[in-house]
Amino acid sequence: MSISKISIKGLWHRFDIEWELTPHVNILAGVNGIGKSTIINLVVAHLKGKSLDSAENVEVFLNGEDADFMPNASGRAELNFDLIRSFDRPLLPAEQLRMISDERVVTEQDWKLFKLQRQYLDYQVNIGNKTIKYLQSNDASVRDKAYEVSKHKALFQDLVDDLFSMTGKKLDRSSNEIRFIQDGDLLTPYKLGSGEKQMLLILMTSLLQNGEPFTLFMDEPEASLHIEWQQRLIDLVLKLNPSVQIILSTHSPALIMEGWMSSVTEVSDIASDSRAMNNIMEG
Repeated sequence: MSISKISIKGLWHRFDIEWELTPHVNILAGVNGIGKSTIINLVVAHLKGKSLDSAENVEVFLNGEDADFMPNASGRAELNFDLIRSFDRPLLPAEQLRMISDERVVTEQDWKLFKLQRQYLDYQVNIGNKTIKYLQSNDASVRDKAYEVSKHKALFQDLVDDLFSMTGKKLDRSSNEIRFIQDGDLLTPYKLGSGEKQMLLILMTSLLQNGEPFTLFMDEPEASLHIEWQQRLIDLVLKLNPSVQIILSTHSPALIMEGWMSSVTEVSDIASDSRAMNNIMEG
């Protein structure tokens, strides 16, 4: 299941947006203030059954079907999706108390990491159970499946170790939780830098879909990543889940350096009033 088209009527009460998407990689580009983040936020709010004042109407079309998608509506397919934003902000005290009593969880990134940690533990248990089941078989072809079950987890660990090697951090592979070893000390994910947290969030989110179809929205994910990580980002996500549909906004050339130029759409090209949109860009 993937999104085939996004339609937004009355963006900022001035423009209509019609954006045709591919099942794989979709990159929304443009200068700051042109509406990239607004478009992403409107679509995600719609998928969550909410509405924002930035538009009069939002429709999301799935797999080319001529019907808009509303979550949990009877008889309609549901889309598996998530959103990762670029800018981290502190959780308000009331939010913190409501969400979790762990004093390490102080920002939105921390909260997402906390939830992913819980999912990762479940993921580990499921992999372990499947591996034991396959290895106990007398059929050699069934035993070979034990490797297939765990290969994406091993790939994830190798990728993270490679990315974080420049600061001497390695995943503690003896732990069922995500934690790191640096100079003999153990570090929780909450102790990472903002760019490291951002990359870890993206890679964990991709891994934990377990290869199932999934739509990953990213709003300017490059904001806290250095150039090399920006260049590798899309390829890394696709390695961990080849079935993912990526929909992201950016104004960084580095994200498309590895052959993704054909996946770029300019906001001005999908707006109904391109002259007025160009005036915004020039202003």
